[in-house]
Amino acid sequence: MPLRDTLARVDADLAAGRVPVARQRLRGLVSSYPNDLPLRRRLAEVYRLYAEPAEAGRWMYLEQDRDEAETAAFEARYRTAPQRMRALAWRGPESHAQTTFAREQLAAVRAACSDTLGHPVDWDTKPTGRNEGSEGSPLTDFMAGAGCLVAVLAFIAIWVNGLVALVD
Repeated sequence: MPLRDTLARVDADLAAGRVPVARQRLRGLVSSYPNDLPLRRRLAEVYRLYAEPAEAGRWMYLEQDRDEAETAAFEARYRTAPQRMRALAWRGPESHAQTTFAREQLAAVRAACSDTLGHPVDWDTKPTGRNEGSEGSPLTDFMAGAGCLVAVLAFIAIWVNGLVALVD
């Protein structure tokens, strides 16, 4: 469906009070057109209807007239530069941004992410989260591995029990 038609449906959804449907349509549009700042702004407006300042701040992060409280909420939810880089969901180089402010914001987040990870990153190869060091600990990794091992052993025990019952 063309962008204009989808935006008309968003307007109709909002007028009819179908805010969740409008939000979902806008999320789809932003996913398809991640570098369209007016779409990001509209999505932020919908998140304000939900009283979600972190998400409103996420989608207004590249706008100069953004609300500082929303920006702070976004930065509190996505504490590290790699998390922010993934959350912003930008594609392509910063030069694709329509405003100087957006280009500067994108460059700052990318540079901070590169510094954090110790190697250059770009918007098309965002970090996955495993390289950050802040998402998980050795204890968490051990517990996850132990849980998987217990699940596999339980499955084998059930299988062997069923096989023995079948033979008897």
